[in-house]
Amino acid sequence: MKIAVVIPAHNEAQAIGPLVKAVRALGYDCIVIDDGSVDKTGPIAVEAGAMVLKTIVKSGKGNALKTGFDYVLKNGYEALIAMDGDGQHSPSDIPAFVACYQNANADIVSGNRMHKPKGMPLVRLATNHLMSWLISLFCHQPIPDTQCGFRLIKTNVLRAIKLESSDFEIETEVLIRASKKGFKIASVDIQTIYRDEVSKIQPVQDTFRFMAYLWREFLRRSDET
Repeated sequence: MKIAVVIPAHNEAQAIGPLVKAVRALGYDCIVIDDGSVDKTGPIAVEAGAMVLKTIVKSGKGNALKTGFDYVLKNGYEALIAMDGDGQHSPSDIPAFVACYQNANADIVSGNRMHKPKGMPLVRLATNHLMSWLISLFCHQPIPDTQCGFRLIKTNVLRAIKLESSDFEIETEVLIRASKKGFKIASVDIQTIYRDEVSKIQPVQDTFRFMAYLWREFLRRSDET
């Protein structure tokens, strides 16, 4: 199978080198989207063996991911694995995604941190449970951790859906739009590494954006019925 690992990164010079090297050691092409970084994220990723696509200014995680998706679609990959560039996702979990993809005949395999959420901030844990419950209702299939950015996506899914989100809500949009097209979503347990880094998620702004996106989807569904 031809699978690429897509990593959006903004000012991740400290984590990106070891991450890319670990991905390349597993035999996968690594596509890093250097989203307007002002540090050495891009050069370090290149040195570690990644293909780097750079934006001049920070465009948001959603736009960075869509840049990576476009590259993967244009270069003949069967699937991609998206993961964060801050070191919170372990490349050692990648084989589990591929195995689930093959054995469960899934179109998307989403990482699940909820089986062992030790270390996850309490507010984030509660929010994640609520959002995952809501989005599972929208998708008509159980997804225990809808907010996890570590996931495998078949390129056939990306060809079938139109993505509009520019930031973190893209992870929800992929699940909802894929489900509406009848694609199967499976989950695989993963580890999550919490360090002392400051989260790039802005709780108030990003929660508002997320709820606004869900409301738009609700209205869209109402119009369709």
